[in-house]
Amino acid sequence: MGLTVFPVFLSELPQCYQPNIITKGLLKPMNQKELNELRRRWKPDKNAISRVYGCFVNGNKEIITDLDESLGMVTQEEAEKYLSLLKKALSGALGKNLIDIVFSTQQVMTGEEHRMLMELRTSGAKDARVRQAFYQKVIQSLDMGESNYLLLLASDSYDVPHRNRDALRAEGSDEVFSYILCAVCPVKTGKTELGYFSGDNEFHCAASQTVAAPELGFLFPAFDNRSANIYNALFYSRKEEELHQEFIDAVFHIDLPMSAAEQREAFESALSESLGSACSLEIVQAIHGQLAAMIEEHRETKDPEPLTVSPCEVSKIILDCGASEEQAEAFQAACGERFGAGAVLNPANLIDAKKVELKTEKVSLSIDPEYSHLVEAKVIDGQKVLIVPVEDHLEFNGVAVNVNRDKE
Repeated sequence: MGLTVFPVFLSELPQCYQPNIITKGLLKPMNQKELNELRRRWKPDKNAISRVYGCFVNGNKEIITDLDESLGMVTQEEAEKYLSLLKKALSGALGKNLIDIVFSTQQVMTGEEHRMLMELRTSGAKDARVRQAFYQKVIQSLDMGESNYLLLLASDSYDVPHRNRDALRAEGSDEVFSYILCAVCPVKTGKTELGYFSGDNEFHCAASQTVAAPELGFLFPAFDNRSANIYNALFYSRKEEELHQEFIDAVFHIDLPMSAAEQREAFESALSESLGSACSLEIVQAIHGQLAAMIEEHRETKDPEPLTVSPCEVSKIILDCGASEEQAEAFQAACGERFGAGAVLNPANLIDAKKVELKTEKVSLSIDPEYSHLVEAKVIDGQKVLIVPVEDHLEFNGVAVNVNRDKE
């Protein structure tokens, strides 16, 4: 692997990345502990946010009004609401709702999109010219259907405290982490209701306009190793299966990583294709069980770094669960086609560890994963059947029913 010298922006990188020569690939995504540390900032008494900026956009991509609000001049309730909406752009799970955005070296050096983000960050979002250019880039690209939405933008400066083992110490700091947070919130129109208008001292019919939780948003730069990483951003999508590629193209100009839903679909397809006729309930149950056990073990260790596996490691699990070596190798090849060479997978994106669902054309059966091994698939008298053992209790739509023995 070659080495690349970056003569600019080195002061923005974490200290561990600040030698004169930086090896590509050293930068890493944010982990859970770093994300939680930032989330705790978004309370009125914890942050350094003085103003919230944004614009209200209608379904015709027109700005109805600009927002430039001093949090010190609004009520505490309104300030908390603004901060709560922005904080939701840091919600969800890493790798699912929160997607790591990685800029290339060339983009950091000369890219228009990265330069705009840096200007927003450097100015604390106070430069109206840059804000308007950013608004237009978002408005012209983002597809929100005919919905109105509120685009929110805020800048914060976090005096990062020293960490002593697992505890944070308030006195002293290594650096000030300056960043911007953006949230795109749908504005929903309620039912037309009769209400009292104090200004007119009259009753009128009107429909309320309510700002909903963000549909998408982002943090820039990433908070990596408790420091600024300008080579990464963190993108948020409320729906993990709808990542708004058009927004990512315009704001970041990168190819979007596969969504969690796409990863699961690709994994299921690779598994089914490679196992072929050997893709039995027993083998798939065993594979699901081993991956679920890995997820639970990682959760119990409280490791802030995300759990990852390679297709090679998953192929060994498949082998342990009863597949042949040929099928395990076919699985690796199928993963290479779908995920690319050298892919690193998150098991939580491959399976739903909290649910097991069996489906036929006419029947759907939901099972607690802990007891899924009790279900069997067999052929009896030429008929494919599922066998579900029943102990003392069985309900049909909430009604307790009995299981009678066949009459002899």
